[in-house]
Amino acid sequence: MDATQPIRLGTRRSRLAVAQSGLVARELERVSGRPVELVQITSEGDTNRASLASLGGAGVFATRLREALLAGECDLLVHSLKDLPVEQAPGLVIAATPARVDARDVVITRDGTPLAELPRGSRVGTGSPRRVAQVRRANPGVEVVDIRGNIDSRMGRVRDGELDAVVLAAAGLTRVDADGGEIPTVAGLFVEAQNLPGWPTAAGQASLAVETAADADPQLLAWLGELDAPLTRFAVTLERAILGGVEAGCHAPVGAHAWTSDSHVHVRVDVYGADHHEDVTLDHSEPVVGFESLIEGYIQARGSGAAADGSDLLVRAREIGHGLARRLLDNGAADIVTREAAPTT
Repeated sequence: MDATQPIRLGTRRSRLAVAQSGLVARELERVSGRPVELVQITSEGDTNRASLASLGGAGVFATRLREALLAGECDLLVHSLKDLPVEQAPGLVIAATPARVDARDVVITRDGTPLAELPRGSRVGTGSPRRVAQVRRANPGVEVVDIRGNIDSRMGRVRDGELDAVVLAAAGLTRVDADGGEIPTVAGLFVEAQNLPGWPTAAGQASLAVETAADADPQLLAWLGELDAPLTRFAVTLERAILGGVEAGCHAPVGAHAWTSDSHVHVRVDVYGADHHEDVTLDHSEPVVGFESLIEGYIQARGSGAAADGSDLLVRAREIGHGLARRLLDNGAADIVTREAAPTT
């Protein structure tokens, strides 16, 4: 890399995207000693207000950014990991996943009424099929409204009375207003956090993905490796392996959350059917044999500037995830996924 030039970080233009890219930029400046400039890029997902499902899922946000990276318009990208397709784009690599923040969803209301107690006919906004299913299970009497837009516009529709509630990611609120710390208060509105693991969120939710070219300068890869959190990388890799294993894609009704403690991994997955009688739920815990050694090997590979995607740690995460996906399919998820994916007439 040209040491006389700043490192160029590509990002979407939304307030949330710029805020979370700024967090990564400051950390990259710290470890590299180089200035980092944000290159703002407009994606189709930012300009087309159609539903995400009709646009092909949340991956629509990544397409234009990845084109810019491959064209040399920037040196790296920062994504919300949950917005990325499970399959890695050719020629690119996720070089870092910084430590995950609060992975919960939150429900925003005007008066603090819990989601489960909202009156029949209350209007709850979300553009996520998973959240639609979860809202309907929490309160079958509400009307779910398909919405798009940034955090501020969604909360504004609650303030204005157009909606009675919206469901958002806690991570978005914390990164925009509190540098990734505790969920902030929201002026004039109330925040109800939905507890994990009973309300599992999207695979990779609350994790950032720092992406660059697979043949990027080894020094850049080494710097990015210093931003990486191995436990986060292990958990989100496992979650995304589950998602890929059930062939669900980013817009399918699947919630998956994994976490680690004392060399064990714990996983909760819900695949949502047409109603709660058809849901398939999996709660799983297992020890990860040699976990500390796997982490050490991962850190060594990362520190050398090599892409760590093929490390034994992430291979093990995918093995566990794929095994759990097979169990879900055997337990009935295959029927749900097939029906949800079938074309309508």
